[in-house]
Amino acid sequence: MTMPQSNMVATHSVDRATFENLYAGPAPWDIGKPQGQFSAIADRVTSPLLDAGCGTGEHALFFASQGHRVTGIDFVEEAIRRAQRKAAERCLPVEFLVKDATRLHNWGQRFLTVIDCGLFHVLSDDDRQRYAHGLANVLEPGGHLFLMCFSDEEPGTEGPRRVSRQELYDTFADGWEIESIQPTRCEVHPEFTEVTFSDGGPKTWFAVIRREG
Repeated sequence: MTMPQSNMVATHSVDRATFENLYAGPAPWDIGKPQGQFSAIADRVTSPLLDAGCGTGEHALFFASQGHRVTGIDFVEEAIRRAQRKAAERCLPVEFLVKDATRLHNWGQRFLTVIDCGLFHVLSDDDRQRYAHGLANVLEPGGHLFLMCFSDEEPGTEGPRRVSRQELYDTFADGWEIESIQPTRCEVHPEFTEVTFSDGGPKTWFAVIRREG
C-alpha cells in the first residue's frame, strides 16, 4: 500500500522517485503480511489473479500460497526485486513484473481477479481513468476487482489522497458494477512515524467491483 503526501497527488500521480525514496526506510505499507481485508476474501478469489501495484509482494505471495496463479506488477524496480527474492525464498511461483498499472490497455494477459491494495488512491484523476480502462482490458467479463483505498472519512490531509464513495462510483461507472463499498481500516508499519493516522489505523474503503459483459 502506498502512502505519499496527499498534496503531491491532488492533480498528478506520484512519480517513481517518491516511492524509491520511501523504500529506503520502513515503507509504511510494507507490513510483512497481507492486509486482513484481502486474506478475508481468499475464498472469493479465482485464478488467474493480478496484483496491481504489488509492492514487495505480500498479497501476491499470500494468494499464491493458497494455490492461485498470480502475477504482480509495480513500477518500482526495487519493490519487484524484493518481491522476486521473497518468492524464491518461499518457493512460490509468482510472476513479478516491472509494469505501470496505468498502461494496461494493450496488455495481452487476462485475469479473473484483480486486487488493488493502496494503488488507486495515489492516482491522478486522469490516471484513474486510464487505470480503469486498462483494467477493463485485462479483467475477464464477470471477474472481480477487490480494491482498498484511503477513505475521505480519515481526518487530516497527510498521507495519501482521500477518496470518496462517489469517486469510486464515478471511476467505475461504465462497464462495471460496484457490488459493495465497506468502511475498513488498514495496518501501517509500526516503525513509520512520519504521519499520524487515526487510532486503530487509517480509515479506508474496501470495494468489491465486478466487470460486466
